[in-house]
Amino acid sequence: MNYDGKKFRSFSSSENAEVSDEVIFEYHQNGNVLTCQYQGGAIKKGQLLGIVSKNGAIDMRYHQILKNGSLQTGVCQSTPEFRDDGRIRLHEKWKWTSGDFSEGNSILEEL
Repeated sequence: MNYDGKKFRSFSSSENAEVSDEVIFEYHQNGNVLTCQYQGGAIKKGQLLGIVSKNGAIDMRYHQILKNGSLQTGVCQSTPEFRDDGRIRLHEKWKWTSGDFSEGNSILEEL
């Protein structure tokens, strides 16, 4: 599984998420190491770093700065779903490691 060069946008997200459909995620992968830059909506700048398993699941950590100046961090586990049209959906279970330490779910869809 290789996510290099793929772009994703939020399809759905828990209410406690900062991600909206205005956020674009740009993935890069070298071996099993995944990096991503993202921004849009309330997020001024975000980055993630993860490890991709053989089945395409991603174990990642992320940090982001909101437009209001606050810094947030979290952990996320993403599981890919391969759509009939060839695109990927990532089903994500995440948890803030800052702020209120709440948990949530999101789905990202490949553009």
